[in-house]
Parts: sequence; structure tokens; C-alpha cells
Amino acid sequence: MTVLADTALAADARRERRFFLSLSLPALFIVGLAAILPIVWIIRQSFLTTGGEYTVGNYEKVLSSGLTWSALVTTLELSLGTLAICILLGTPLALALASARPRVANLLMAFVMLPLWTSILVRTYGWLVLLRRDGLINAALTGSGLTAEPLPLVYNFTGTLIGMVHYMLPLFLLPVYAAMRDIDANLIRASASMGATLGQAIRTVILPLSAGGIFSGSIIVFIYTIGFFITPAVLGGGKVNPLSIRIERTLSTFQDWGSASVLGILLLILMALMGVMFLAARRLIAGRKVGTAHA
Repeated sequence: MTVLADTALAADARRERRFFLSLSLPALFIVGLAAILPIVWIIRQSFLTTGGEYTVGNYEKVLSSGLTWSALVTTLELSLGTLAICILLGTPLALALASARPRVANLLMAFVMLPLWTSILVRTYGWLVLLRRDGLINAALTGSGLTAEPLPLVYNFTGTLIGMVHYMLPLFLLPVYAAMRDIDANLIRASASMGATLGQAIRTVILPLSAGGIFSGSIIVFIYTIGFFITPAVLGGGKVNPLSIRIERTLSTFQDWGSASVLGILLLILMALMGVMFLAARRLIAGRKVGTAHA
């Protein structure tokens, strides 16, 4: 009787899942079309000349250009640099928020999320005011005698990286904070009762249990930053040229939709490859955690 009851419950659960899936199918269809059709159009456009003839010349021209590979390297440097700084700053901040009392944590989280309530264009120009040679930061540094002359903080890679980190840090913090907040405090107390120091507890308990949140935040940061346009365009001052800016200039200057489409496909491939690498690393770490637990 118990086996029959379990079988009936499993069948009911499957029917319920199929029912809810059927309700979501229209939305999934619309979202799928909205996501797939532009990609199909870009792939088709990448094989067309300006006269509408099919060719692979667009790929030859783009992939043989040194500017393309330079833009690719710049894109990776910006994305991975932003990700590294977000991990270094966001992980301790998430740990501090998760350890604080709920009222204090909510107040601090509101301050952290405050930049997201402002347009990215406004924030970018705000950093331009702060970082330029006659800006507030250089005025404070030279006025206090810390530097003899203004530092080159904008219209370069440094200024672009600062603006991108400022935008992405709250988005990285959210999943990491959620993961750390859900960690059972008794586990940390148990590690302390067994003689673990704070650093050991963080390394052996908190970070492994929050690895999922860190990986989720890392994927969000990388996917967002790999296609950033406004921040490099404003704070880079024409000296920092990732693939997004290369695409815009190819269209605005040469009206070359074929080459721009090839660059867009290159960006999609890069994003897909890095996403697969992140997911593979996450599964590898999760598998090691399971193996250690069984051992």
C-alpha cells in the first residue's frame, strides 16, 4: 500500500509540474523569440555585404585586424579586473552585512543599493567630475600635499575600471549576501568550539558554503561588464576601446553592418565560453565539497 501511495503521489507531482509548465509556455515562447530572432538576424547579417550578397569576407576582415584582438584583450582586462575587485571588496562587505544585526544590515544595504537608484549616465559623469585633473579628488590630493601634481585618474583604463566597479559592486553583493545570510550560525559556533580561529572559520565554513552566491555574483558581473559601453566611452576618453565601442564605431563611422555583426558574434561567443567556464568551475568545487563530506 505504501508503494502504491508513493507512486500515486509521484504521478500527481509530475502532472502538477506539467500543468504549471503548460501555463508558462506562452511566456517562454515570446521570450525565446525575443532572444533568438535578433541573434539569427545578426548571424545572417554577418555573411552579407553592403550590396546584400553572401560572403565570408566580413569574418576575414574582422579576424585579421589587429584592432579586433586589441579590443578583445581590453574587454577581457576590464571584465576580469572589475570581477576581481568586486570579489575582493564585495565578499568582506557581504560577510560584514551578514554578521550585523538585521536593522543595521538593512540600513547598510540601503546605502549599498543607493547607486542603483541613479542613472548609469549620471553616475558616470559624476565620476568624471571627481576624477578629472581639476576634479575634487585631485584637488584634495594636491591641496593636502600628498601629490605634487594631479594624477591621471580619468580618460584611461584606471578611471574606466573605477566606474565599472562602482556600478557592479552592488549587483555582486546581492547574491553573496543572500548566501552568507542563510548560513546556519551554529556551524560557525561549532567551528569556534573546536578551536578554529576567525580566519579558519571563514576559510573552511563560510566561504565554501557561500561559494554558490560568489559564483552567481561573478557570472552577473562578467556578463554585464563584457558588453559595457557608456562607462568606457565616457571615462575612457577614446583611449579604452572594448568590443562594444568597436562595434559602435564600425556602425557610426563606416555603416558596416556585416563587420559589426561579426564583432557582435565574437562578443556572444566570448560570453558563452566564459559562462561555461564559470559553471564548470562551480560544479567542480561542488563535487569536491561532496567528496570531502563523504570522506
